[in-house]
Amino acid sequence: MARSQPTIRDVAAKAGVSHQTVSRVINESERVLPETRAKVTAAIEELGFRPNAIAQFMAHGRTRTLACLSPNLSDYTFARLIEGAETEARQHGYFLFSASAPDEATFGDLVRGLADSRRAEGLLVFNPFADERHTLLPESVPTVFAGARPRTETPTPSVGSVALDDVEAARIATRHLIELGHRQIVCFTGPPAEDCVQDRCQGFREVIAAANIPLGPDMIVEGDWSASTGYAALQHLFTLGKMPTAIFAQNDRIAIGAMRAARDLGLNIPSQLSVIGVDDMPLASYFDPPLTTVRQDMFAIGREAARLLIGAIENPDAPRQQMQLPAELVVRSSTAQFQG
Repeated sequence: MARSQPTIRDVAAKAGVSHQTVSRVINESERVLPETRAKVTAAIEELGFRPNAIAQFMAHGRTRTLACLSPNLSDYTFARLIEGAETEARQHGYFLFSASAPDEATFGDLVRGLADSRRAEGLLVFNPFADERHTLLPESVPTVFAGARPRTETPTPSVGSVALDDVEAARIATRHLIELGHRQIVCFTGPPAEDCVQDRCQGFREVIAAANIPLGPDMIVEGDWSASTGYAALQHLFTLGKMPTAIFAQNDRIAIGAMRAARDLGLNIPSQLSVIGVDDMPLASYFDPPLTTVRQDMFAIGREAARLLIGAIENPDAPRQQMQLPAELVVRSSTAQFQG
């Protein structure tokens, strides 16, 4: 049987003092006689006792803990954000814990619990506008949005943000298709309530307009972030007889769904249909054909978000920063010159 870790009461018994005295020694209180401190220190060393770091910080009014609230913990993009944030937090001596909040009610319960207990010194929030969860954030707790930006119509001075330059990402993707000679281009979107979706639609519209391509009613097809969105959208356009020659999918999963639909419809990619996504998820280069995409560095976004949050905690009077990270075109085999 594995040996259990010694407790503060074990140290107290060994040193012949109360556990409150041991706690005062651990937290460097001056209310301890030198000889008593020496006995407690010797007992700690002999037993190999390791004080609870969180408890120590809380005794000084600090927890050095960040809370990361995400709609789920299984999505690749969220998981990668968390990994980046945790890496940065650890380098600054902070703990980071993550919790899933699939709906507004769960999010509200988590935020209230964290604020009341003061267990977290700051909040990292993903998808703040998936519902009304952004209205539940306490102004007293420093907060940073990761992968999203504060809305200008509801300014929240206590909130910083780090996100992809979504408008430019869409411009890059759409220009790539136009430079290949495509003019019958459609955009398959994520949930329209999300700001990144609106920003990517904006970039798409700008480049389409600059190329003097009329924006028809079927050129932007709304959906969610799933592969089934891309599959259903292309099947629907085929049924209507309005097939494009190129698709800008607002994430890689939508792109993969569209590619599967094209295969089921007997279309060759890229000779009959070009497809480009956004994200550059790890399997993108292994799809058949490998997916052209616009890279979004989720790890870097997570790291920068944690860095901004720690800065807000340690410098509460400093203005909150809004960062946009650049997008990068990754050309593979799912896009090709228009052959009409």
